[in-house]
Amino acid sequence: MFIWQIKTLKLEESALQYLDGVIADFGLYLFVGFIYLLIPFSIWVLSGGLRRKLLKGKPMPPIQPTVVIHFPIGRPTPPQEPVAPFPQVYEPNDYDDND
Repeated sequence: MFIWQIKTLKLEESALQYLDGVIADFGLYLFVGFIYLLIPFSIWVLSGGLRRKLLKGKPMPPIQPTVVIHFPIGRPTPPQEPVAPFPQVYEPNDYDDND
């Protein structure tokens, strides 16, 4: 191995140890910050901001309408027995306690 490769590996190892320590100490705060940045970014992308930025004055590429028909494969499932919305009330048997 060349000397510059060894120095590069040592530098990479120290950088990874630093990042590991930062994540161990501040992982929760980094996660919460990432979520706070992700929500506005997602809203921007879904509202078309990324598309406008990528096209920059170019005409919108045509999108052909497509009809999709779903054909079920296999046997149809047998119809289920109807479920009573109000089950019958349990009535105890008539008997005498004086026996």
